[in-house]
Amino acid sequence: MTKNVFDYSKLKGRIKEKFNNQRDFAKALCISEVALTNKLNNRTKFNQDEILKCIDLLVIDLEEIPLYFFTI
Repeated sequence: MTKNVFDYSKLKGRIKEKFNNQRDFAKALCISEVALTNKLNNRTKFNQDEILKCIDLLVIDLEEIPLYFFTI
């Protein structure tokens, strides 16, 4: 089974728009900047709780979740 590689470019843009940088967003998400970088670079995966917190912090509409987290 091949590993899905997700395109997080839209998510990265939203992070920059709302938090200016990944460091501040990682802090708000209560994870390290390294952990966030690993997720955004497909080294590790976002878990469901992290996705829900991202949606809240970044004010993402529910119908837009696939665009931010599941674009392959």
